[in-house]
Amino acid sequence: MSNNHRKVIIIGSGPAGLTAALYASRANLSPLIFEGIQPGGQLTITTEVENYPGFEHGIQGPELMEIMRKQALRFGAESQFKVVSKVDFSQRPFKVWVDEELYTADAVIVSTGASAKWLGLPSEKEYSGYGVSACATCDGFFFRNQEVYVVGGGDTAMEEASFLTKFASKLTLVHRRDEFRASKVMQDRVLKNPKVSVEWNSVVEEVIGVTENNKRKMTGLKLKNLKTGEVKQVKADGLFLAIGHQPNTELFKGILEMHPNGYLKVQAGSTKTNIEGVFAAGDVADSYYRQAVTAAGTGCMAAIDAERWLADHD
Repeated sequence: MSNNHRKVIIIGSGPAGLTAALYASRANLSPLIFEGIQPGGQLTITTEVENYPGFEHGIQGPELMEIMRKQALRFGAESQFKVVSKVDFSQRPFKVWVDEELYTADAVIVSTGASAKWLGLPSEKEYSGYGVSACATCDGFFFRNQEVYVVGGGDTAMEEASFLTKFASKLTLVHRRDEFRASKVMQDRVLKNPKVSVEWNSVVEEVIGVTENNKRKMTGLKLKNLKTGEVKQVKADGLFLAIGHQPNTELFKGILEMHPNGYLKVQAGSTKTNIEGVFAAGDVADSYYRQAVTAAGTGCMAAIDAERWLADHD
């Protein structure tokens, strides 16, 4: 076998991929992790993680992922900060490409996670990074004493809004319905903050800005009320999108079975995909819980599923 052959290749990192690597390496499977475009997954763009067991006073997201990575590497996992460009799961050993470089594996664990959704407006892309963001914890700091808008109505939107009130002078939630989907506790925490107001039954139609000295800057938004049809322009320094996530499954289209929303299908009570020897863990196969701790749990399951499957097929 070539130097590029491994018993287990893990595509994607985050709590799922790194926990899978920890368990697989402790089972002497010497896994190789391709960490992808966001090493450490979504937690690396999260500041305070207060709901991960074992950290009584909370921990920073990037720090938690670094601890997990070191723990996996300690037992013999190998981590490469590379992006997988193509896969072929039609026969074993499975083929995984990083650009032109080919790797092979007896078993594969997919833990490519999910990414934030965008509204799909041309103006939103134009001002992305110049006032428009999909990550409050990454960019909130830059909006000190400014007026910001958050689009969304679920727990993510409430978390983003809650975080942003630490910096912004005024925060407005924009929601297309007349009630939030978020949990009551999260809603109450946000809505009782005097900085927060809500634009109900409304959508963002356009991001407005100016270009000065070759620098773009967002200055406002056009909001449309879906009930009345009225469009108004408001002053806004920042726009944060919190409208859900898209699973990172483009790579596996036509190869692994997916739900209509793009999340990978796994057999009930396991991490097995429709291809024997290929397993899926974390947010790539979970549109419901989407927590660090559940991702880590399925990462553990995937490694055990892979280990047992390899033992049966050796």
